[in-house]
Amino acid sequence: MGHMSVKTAWLFPGQASQRVGMGQDLLNQTEIGKTYFNRANEIMDCDIQSIIFNGPDEILKQTEYTQPAIYIVSVIIGLLLLEKGMVPAAVAGHSLGEYSALTIADTFDFDTGLNLVKIRSASMARAGLIQQGTMAAIVGLDNETVNSLCQQYKGEGSVVAANYNSPGQVVISGSSAAVKGAMESAKESGARMTVELKVTGAFHSPLMAPAREDLAEVLNSLEISNSSYPLFTNVDAKPVTKGSDIKDSLIRQLEHPVLWSKSILAMKHSGIESFLEVGPGKVLQGLNKRIDRTLHSQGIESFEQLEEILV
Repeated sequence: MGHMSVKTAWLFPGQASQRVGMGQDLLNQTEIGKTYFNRANEIMDCDIQSIIFNGPDEILKQTEYTQPAIYIVSVIIGLLLLEKGMVPAAVAGHSLGEYSALTIADTFDFDTGLNLVKIRSASMARAGLIQQGTMAAIVGLDNETVNSLCQQYKGEGSVVAANYNSPGQVVISGSSAAVKGAMESAKESGARMTVELKVTGAFHSPLMAPAREDLAEVLNSLEISNSSYPLFTNVDAKPVTKGSDIKDSLIRQLEHPVLWSKSILAMKHSGIESFLEVGPGKVLQGLNKRIDRTLHSQGIESFEQLEEILV
């Protein structure tokens, strides 16, 4: 990390980065951790701390708990970094992570962000029950091939590309039959691997329309400030700072693909020299290696790593 002159972007992870026990050291060893974990229990109206620290995994991986859990831990780590005097040159978050990024960028406060995530995750879970869907990772085919496989699917329901994560790793989303059909076609087209994800709905697809309506209603009632640091959005992979643009991006995000690979490269081209994954897991560091081997990335997910970091 070293000198402040290095322009570092902070990246915030999304669903699937959770693990039971994450953030417990932050609660035990920092005031910020204690304050915000306690606020979280009040806002969530349940013992989210116990779900995060003790699981079981089956409960933690339900979307209505996973999303708030990752948001809480990521934001606490981000606040601890800010407290140390570190400042990001830009921020981005993968799907749910966009909310963590925006909290750190002062667009809305922790309470507002957690309330939004609570509503977003509950409405995504509900949308998943209304129209049962799933998601799958397709490894080893380029974006164009995956897009045309999705368009060519002729059976029941529909399937779309949902996350362009890194070259050769695209996540597709849609009705269960359509996703399974596209997985078969992908294998026939030479995909190295197709893996169905453990999710409760077809996120980032048109099947999320009911969730978008719920979220839009809440977002439209909120005053969203301009961000303190540029946010490279999932939907456009371009930097925004205006509150109205941010609101628009968050509403569109639920039904649109996450342009992650494009966002990382756009940050690099804007002069970002290193990346810090702020929150649990190493998913985004792994994607960076595949997006561009020359990128310098590291992560912070524990109190110990926070202590070691040089400002």
